[in-house]
Amino acid sequence: MMGEFNKAHEAISSLDNSIAKIRIELPSTKTFLGTRKMENLPTMNRTNSGIRRKPFMVIGINTAFSGRRRRDSIRETWMPQGEKLLRLEHEKGIIVRFMIGHSATSNSILDRAVDLEDAQHKDILRLDHIEGYHELSAKTQAFFTTAVAKWDAEFYVKVDDDVHVNLGTLAATLARNRLKSMVYIGCMKSGPVLYHKNVKYHEPEFWKFGEAGNKYFRHATGQIYAISKDLATYIANNRPILHKYANEDVSLGAWLIGLEVEHIDERSMCCGTPPECEWKAQAGNVCVASFEWSCSGICRSVERIKHVHAKCGETAATLWGALL
Repeated sequence: MMGEFNKAHEAISSLDNSIAKIRIELPSTKTFLGTRKMENLPTMNRTNSGIRRKPFMVIGINTAFSGRRRRDSIRETWMPQGEKLLRLEHEKGIIVRFMIGHSATSNSILDRAVDLEDAQHKDILRLDHIEGYHELSAKTQAFFTTAVAKWDAEFYVKVDDDVHVNLGTLAATLARNRLKSMVYIGCMKSGPVLYHKNVKYHEPEFWKFGEAGNKYFRHATGQIYAISKDLATYIANNRPILHKYANEDVSLGAWLIGLEVEHIDERSMCCGTPPECEWKAQAGNVCVASFEWSCSGICRSVERIKHVHAKCGETAATLWGALL
């Protein structure tokens, strides 16, 4: 028995020495992170270039080949550029990219123009997708598939390129739901199924939704919405068998309607442009996103988004001070 006791004692001593050695070799958590409370610490990833924040949300801004002026208007307003964009990713875990596929013609002038633009700004995510207005549902699938494979984030957000977004306010809104694994956040609606052929947003498969005049099931409006990681992964894994309807926001709602998903109707994600979002900001209720229903975005966004940003944009402190 004494022999077994001595062996155990030697093993414990060896383990203590190993732990002490590791403590010497590793930097102190307090030294590295300062005095910040442990429960408020973001998850960090170690890379060859040092420590970076684990992705919190990936935002894909839906854009087209003809949308260069829209992209530039966003770059000049609510989307940080250059070093600030990298800092946003590294420090806050907020990744923002314009998402666009390819043209039907290999190596076309359109594709080369986007490649040159990305070389200049480094803010474009190319998708394995052929661009086309009637292919938006497929593009949404391609975005989630690409984003999930590239970034292990908590949320994935889709935004149109004629919408004004306050990134810090969006992050804070999503953070309130970060403990939920199956969550779908946006301005929920249930509009009529448009069965007349000559109207915008016509639904060829209207008969699947019941009698003429019926409404769609509840789903988030397509200008901006967010889904949790588990839902984005579900879409990515089941992409080949998920049915695509004519309207992209309806398609997403259809993919999720049969799952145990919590739908969160977040009205701050569909504020109007000034004066509505301005009044709310003055009252301390800064909007996540602003646009106009009559245009399904900001009307003449290239000319007007700077005005919206000036009146309704959040302060820099809101973005950089967000606790994620």
